[in-house]
Amino acid sequence: MHDNGVRTLPAVFDDADGDTDEPAFVGHPKRRRRRGQTVLVPLLAMLLAVVMVVTIEPRIRPLQLLLGRCKVSNAASLIPGDGVLFGVNLDWKSETLSQHRENLGHAPAVAVEFSDIPYDRATWEHTKSAARQVKENGGALVLTLEPHGGLDTVSPEVIRTLAYDLLDLNNIGVAVIVRFAHEMNGSWYAWGQQPDHYKAVFRQVANAVHKIAPGSAMMWAPNYGGGYPFSGGRYVAAPGTEAYHELDTDHDGVLTMADDSYEPYYPGDEYVDWVGVSLYHWGNSRPWGNNEITEPRKFSEMLTGTYNGTAGNDLGVPNFYETYGVEHHKPVAVVETAAIYTPSRSGQSELDVKRAWWRQVFSPEIHQRFPQLKMINWFEWRKFEIEINDWVDWRAAGAPAIKNAFVADLPGWLRYADSVDACE
Repeated sequence: MHDNGVRTLPAVFDDADGDTDEPAFVGHPKRRRRRGQTVLVPLLAMLLAVVMVVTIEPRIRPLQLLLGRCKVSNAASLIPGDGVLFGVNLDWKSETLSQHRENLGHAPAVAVEFSDIPYDRATWEHTKSAARQVKENGGALVLTLEPHGGLDTVSPEVIRTLAYDLLDLNNIGVAVIVRFAHEMNGSWYAWGQQPDHYKAVFRQVANAVHKIAPGSAMMWAPNYGGGYPFSGGRYVAAPGTEAYHELDTDHDGVLTMADDSYEPYYPGDEYVDWVGVSLYHWGNSRPWGNNEITEPRKFSEMLTGTYNGTAGNDLGVPNFYETYGVEHHKPVAVVETAAIYTPSRSGQSELDVKRAWWRQVFSPEIHQRFPQLKMINWFEWRKFEIEINDWVDWRAAGAPAIKNAFVADLPGWLRYADSVDACE
């Protein structure tokens, strides 16, 4: 039977011969008013609704994601009121985010991805693949953008494309923190040691991201200042140039550790949502790469510019946490951290080297002293490091014994993906 869109209701017959008696219109039928039931039913319905919301609230975000109704429009909602987001800088070619989650027993609240900028669509597909994994896992994506062609390649058109691509990720429920041109105070990247040019481009990117993709945030992340001004790098600021003059913050005519390794590169509070720095244990002294247990309090001393130990005197490094976390009121991220273990070399055991470091990173003192510290990401890579010309295993979850010890030491103040709900 075909349905032509017109539905005919069957007639109501009083008798078999087909005669019908049309009933008289009776208006509202007579009924006894039961005021108590009329009031009670809505109250019971409201109570049931409250109970259902309380009961199923933890499942709302997965349901929103399943239905495609989760959109992120306020990146500030990522910042935890209490505790610290625990994340991972993952080798995506060796391990998926879901595999890492199963291995660790926790879903990371943050996953770090790297991309060139400008990028082609094939490159952006890699970022989208990481974003889809974050969507399934929960949490947020830290997207590190590297303009290897130099800052001039980051044109208004490139920035606009980025902003709308980020909006697409936000609209499928993925919050993004953009770490643009990190380690700009170093001398090893094409965007390095060009403070005015860097700040101008960062501000352009920030303006576009804030306007077009408000579910994304901007992170400013210099290199740790120990060893500044990093002489000898390909992109070191040359004497006599405008950049060299801008970086000479003590105005003595030369760049040294006495010059501020952070401030000349800071774009300004209205452009920066997060501040970040990477803190590693590369060993206790040169040559780097030996399997050595860290000195006490090294992690907190690097964060506050008070380290003076076997690796060098870094007392000239500014207090990153106090300056940018407290004075500028920004959430602070340790975007990458780990302790070096070189399997080919002798020294302390892998467990002893790594555990000594993570027990500093996750010590009760860190949470108590640094309330503006809102993110810590472990560098989960096994990779060849050109600095030591050898393979390094930075991972905390690469071997069962190491992973079990690591998980056992993770403190209760860490926050995982289930604590991140940036959906509208």
